Amino acid sequence: MMTQTRTATLHRMVLPDHTCPFGVRAKQLLQAEGYDVDDQILRDRDAVEAFKAEHGIATTPLIVIDGETIGGCDDLERYLAER
Repeated sequence: MMTQTRTATLHRMVLPDHTCPFGVRAKQLLQAEGYDVDDQILRDRDAVEAFKAEHGIATTPLIVIDGETIGGCDDLERYLAER
């Protein structure tokens, strides 16, 4: 029996001097739940600020599962708990 691959897109900040711990946690949670993670790394402050402005969010990460915007790490934890 073939299982369907579940894919999540994770937009997270990994700067030369700082890796967002919430992005790391979100990736770990997704992988633990069996998701194939499309890890979109924001590598500099300008990219982070532009991404946040484009999506109308105050912080990263931003998680999208099957086209549905879940939100940040806390939102992901709630989403997974409800499954």
